[in-house]
Amino acid sequence: MNDFSVTFLGTGTSHGIPVIGCDCSVCKSSDPHDQRYRSSILIQDEHHSLVIDTGPEFRLQALRAGIKKVSGVLYTHDHADHFNGIDDLRVFCRYETLPVYCSQEVARTIQTRFSYVLKKFDEAGGIPHLAPVILEPCKEIEIAGFPIIPIPIYHGNQSIFAFRIGSFVYATDCSGIPDKSLPFFKDIDTLVIGALRYNPHPTHFSVSQAVAFSREIGAKRTYFTHMCHDISHCKLEGDLPLNIRPAYDMLTITIGEQKFE
Repeated sequence: MNDFSVTFLGTGTSHGIPVIGCDCSVCKSSDPHDQRYRSSILIQDEHHSLVIDTGPEFRLQALRAGIKKVSGVLYTHDHADHFNGIDDLRVFCRYETLPVYCSQEVARTIQTRFSYVLKKFDEAGGIPHLAPVILEPCKEIEIAGFPIIPIPIYHGNQSIFAFRIGSFVYATDCSGIPDKSLPFFKDIDTLVIGALRYNPHPTHFSVSQAVAFSREIGAKRTYFTHMCHDISHCKLEGDLPLNIRPAYDMLTITIGEQKFE
C-alpha cells in the first residue's frame, strides 16, 4: 500500500495534561511536549482521512490539526476519554451519513448514550448523522482505501480494539495481548502503544512493559502514547532505547519511512 501519515491529535490520559488543580512538575512544565490532550490519531493519505477515537477535546484537536474532512471514525472502546467528543462529528456529516467502525459493545453504547446521532433526519441540522459498522475481530476490512484489521487486546478485564493498517499498529490503553492476537503484531514497522507511567497499573502497560512488548514483537520503531502526568517527555526520551520514543501532540509520522520525525 502507499505511504500514509499519522498525526497524534492527543497523547494523554483520561485527565489530560495538565491535570486540573495539579501543581506537579509536569503539569506546570513549560515544555509543550508535556501538554497532552486525550489520546487520538488522524490517519491521512492523498484522498482520505480517518480518525481513531474522539475524546472530549476532539473539537480543539480538529481545529489544531486543520481537519477539513473525515472519511470515517474508528473506535477502540467507549470510555469517555476516547468517545465523548462524538457530538463534534456533526460538521463532517452535514450532507451524508458518516460511518463509524466499532465493536458490538461500542455500538450499543452509541445507542444508549448518544441515540440521537442515529436519527435519519433532524429539522434543525444540529446533530451528527452516524452509521455504526460492526467490526469482526481479526478480520481485515477496507475503509476509505485503508486495509484495517481490528485486533482484540486487553484493557484490564475489558476487551477493546487495537488497529493494524499495513505495517502500522495502534494499541492504546493496552494491558495485555491475547495469544490469538499476537500474530497480528508480527512483521510491523511502526508500533504505537500506551505507556501510562513508570509504576505498574492494573489496566495499562507501564513504561517497562511497553518497552518489553516492543522488543518481543521486534517493531522497528515504537511510539508511546496515553501517558499520564508522572511522565516528563524529556526524561522519558532520555530513558528509552533509540528505536522507542514518547509521542507528543501534533507529532506527524510517515508510515513507509523508517526514521523518527
